[in-house]
Amino acid sequence: MQKLKMLDIKAYVPAKNFEISVAFYQDLGFELIFSDDGYAQLTYEHCSFMLQEFYLADHTNNFMMHILVDDAEGWYQAIVSSGIAEKYQVRLTPIVEQAYGMRDFTLTDPSGVLWFIGQDIDDMDTGSNA
Repeated sequence: MQKLKMLDIKAYVPAKNFEISVAFYQDLGFELIFSDDGYAQLTYEHCSFMLQEFYLADHTNNFMMHILVDDAEGWYQAIVSSGIAEKYQVRLTPIVEQAYGMRDFTLTDPSGVLWFIGQDIDDMDTGSNA
């Protein structure tokens, strides 16, 4: 197959309650680019995903996303201080240094989607990001 250029890839993240999910992601710092007919594009800097008004418990409760950041501790503290976990009654786990070289934590969205937010441990030593 010819090597063709890829510009972007996006996941379609399920939402049990679309309006609550949009508000959750905006409170987390994502910008709402558009929303129409049960679909929304949410962006944070150069990263984005599609939110869709779609919910099947078995699918959503096994859906995971990963955000690679340059400062996991900073992100964790920002989420804690914002009160998002309490406001939306979602689960936020403590930061853990993983055997696979990542320092991360998880945040579950209001629908049950599990978000891993992490930093490469090597980047902590060099101060660079991926």
